[in-house]
Amino acid sequence: MPPERRRRMKLDRRTGAKPKRKPGTRPDWKAGAGPGRPPQKPAPSSQRKPPARPSAAAAAIAVAAAEEERRLRQRNRLTLEEDKPAVERCLEELVFGDVENDEDALLRRLRGPRVQGHEDSGDSEVENEAKGNFPPQKKPVWVDEDDEDEEMVDMMNNRFRKDMMKNASESKLSKDNLKKRLKEEFQHAMGGVPAWAETTKRTTSSDDESEEDEDDLLQRTGNFISTSTSLPRGILKMKNCQPANAERPTVARISSVQFHPGAQIVMVAGLDNAVSLFQVDGKTNPKIQSIYLERFPIFKACFSANGEEVLATSTHSKVLYVYDMLAGKLIPVHQLRGLKEKIVRSFEVSSDGSFLLINGIAGYLHLLAMKTKELIGSMKINGRVAASTFSSDSKKVYASSGDGEVYVWDVNSRKCLNRFVDEGSLYGLSIATSRNGQYVACGSNCGVVNIYNQDSCLQETNPKPIKAIMNLVTGVTSLTFNPTSEILAIASEKMKEAVRLVHFPSCTVFSNFPVVKKKNISHVHTMDFSPRSGYFALGNEKGKALMYRLHHYSDF
Repeated sequence: MPPERRRRMKLDRRTGAKPKRKPGTRPDWKAGAGPGRPPQKPAPSSQRKPPARPSAAAAAIAVAAAEEERRLRQRNRLTLEEDKPAVERCLEELVFGDVENDEDALLRRLRGPRVQGHEDSGDSEVENEAKGNFPPQKKPVWVDEDDEDEEMVDMMNNRFRKDMMKNASESKLSKDNLKKRLKEEFQHAMGGVPAWAETTKRTTSSDDESEEDEDDLLQRTGNFISTSTSLPRGILKMKNCQPANAERPTVARISSVQFHPGAQIVMVAGLDNAVSLFQVDGKTNPKIQSIYLERFPIFKACFSANGEEVLATSTHSKVLYVYDMLAGKLIPVHQLRGLKEKIVRSFEVSSDGSFLLINGIAGYLHLLAMKTKELIGSMKINGRVAASTFSSDSKKVYASSGDGEVYVWDVNSRKCLNRFVDEGSLYGLSIATSRNGQYVACGSNCGVVNIYNQDSCLQETNPKPIKAIMNLVTGVTSLTFNPTSEILAIASEKMKEAVRLVHFPSCTVFSNFPVVKKKNISHVHTMDFSPRSGYFALGNEKGKALMYRLHHYSDF
């Protein structure tokens, strides 16, 4: 090929134009074709050359089309803005700025500056781009200097805060430190953080909760199918717990054991002149406080109905001690106003917290106001008063006499409503009423416990007992119902292992209590059931407040 023709072909390839050739000629100038050679077949598609780039004219046409589209869009926008009122246009200009000629600038302003420094992050490019679209956090416009100053609280001039001081340097504490100190005192008193005070509870959806319940169901074994929610008869499922007074052991006889009506606290008192309070957890039962009464062997100690006071009497004194649990003060009442008894020993507190009943000598029952400790009136029975108790509604008083009779008194009028003979009893030793107002239990010297219906006790002079419990052979000195009126605990202090638990309404004794092989129950003097958590405690003459937990009334 001549050099001039080759140069012209290169120029045509650069401009994208086809080479000019003379008319009537055939394109036999390609490689491999020539005179005397057969024409070669065209190369396959995979070996074909790429298409030529668009020409400058096509690019110019595309630019002109884009300009025309932008011009039409601008004209449409101006047409729409002509219909807007001037107030709206002014407001848009204040908010978005003057962006009539540059809409891309408005989009960049709305996105805000992108956050730099995503090189070390493990997020994807899309996540980093999304994070960069968030505007930066704004700084506060102003800061109040008074917020940084901690207000100090005086600890010396308050009797409650003064007891929380650890040393003399803590005469003033900040509010944050005082809050922490109050939290520590509460946790120490409760033996830890109670369940209702937990703040880190996890909130899940209903589907997640159902799945968790199913998983928990599959991880436990046991009988999940029951036909009744009432307590079954026969065998009572229970476990031994640490003695309630394990942190304050004593060898003196335990005369009183009682659970607090509203908190997980148990009180233990005895002939060692001390009243001790323990936190109930079933494991260690940490001691909260001990009150020592000098030369005052305690005959009986009892919580008030609201749980704010502890009342205690001695074996040989007429003084009544009242301990205010809120104020932390011990108040001795040397003389009960209007009462002429030389010795105050046995007493009862009404369930509504209004009355205090004291068993006197010569058959007298003295009714006092719980708030003022003043005498309201007295009631007298034949013979001596062996035991007494209030009804569940605090409107009646049941008194057992030394002649084997039971008297029923009206509290408001202080009149005798009925008197009946306890069947088979020579003289009574104990009496108790159920919380549901249905049963009356009378214990006698021969070891028999008669169960009566309360309605029959009010109407008949010789009521027939529903059942006579004859599992004890010595005098029944202690009787107490549990809060649900499904268990009656009976005991005798005259004999070892003389304690039984009776099921209601079948009036049958649980066969697996006490466990005779262990022989750890010795001469029981007092018993009580906890109001809610299913604990059962009893005090014996060896100074131990034994405690059990009933499976039916607790969560295991």
